Amino acid sequence: MLNQKQLTELGFSPKEANVYLSLLELGPSTATEIARKAKINRTTSYDILESLTSEGLVYLIGETKIQKYAAENPQKVVNFLENRIKKTEQQLTAAHDILPQLFSIYNTKEKPRVKFFEGLEGMKEAFEDTLNAENEILAYAVGNDMFSAFNEQYFHDYFQKRVAKDIFVRVIAPDDEGTRKVIANDKKELRTTLLVPTDKFYFSVETNIYNNKILIVSWKEKFAVIIESKEISDAQRKTFELAWLGAKSLDINKTRYIQAQKI
Repeated sequence: MLNQKQLTELGFSPKEANVYLSLLELGPSTATEIARKAKINRTTSYDILESLTSEGLVYLIGETKIQKYAAENPQKVVNFLENRIKKTEQQLTAAHDILPQLFSIYNTKEKPRVKFFEGLEGMKEAFEDTLNAENEILAYAVGNDMFSAFNEQYFHDYFQKRVAKDIFVRVIAPDDEGTRKVIANDKKELRTTLLVPTDKFYFSVETNIYNNKILIVSWKEKFAVIIESKEISDAQRKTFELAWLGAKSLDINKTRYIQAQKI
């Protein structure tokens, strides 16, 4: 038996489908009778009947004092769909015609966005967003604190995913045991690290700068924030480059290498 769903799949609204099916079953009827059969209020039925009339699916019988409505020949359903298709095609053509004008007034300026992530799963989601980096990642990182949040295997898997995507990273990090575990694999994990003295420049929050984003992860407090802003990311990138120049003069790896050469 024909049902509402079959008509809605053809483009009828649910209420249009109910009214049309009711008319097919009732034959010529008043708006009140149709509303009762379709289970909608009478005021709404008038609007729908007027719409279906304009679409050529319903006609008004005006011989009697009480106006009645009747369904047109069901063949009209095909005409109804053909008309809607033509209308859609016309709208599509019109959309293509005004597209250049739409682009001419389109404001491409990006609005800053901030997204907050909480808990271990949220932190993973935020951290792994860096795998979408289109160029190198600039990072302030620390080994001990990140290993206190997740095990070493998690980061090993993350590093493999990053390498598979050929994403390089430059890191400034305090000299601690966890960081030294990581930098032992710098070359194969596409990473360059500068170590700074822990007693002067220790930080427990990781910051990654990539694309137009800044990721801030608090390993201790178990939350992360991603700020998406070209202006802010550009500023942070320049700040990192300044810090990189300073970190080069403090790099513990370089200092130890020079001391080893003197021995």
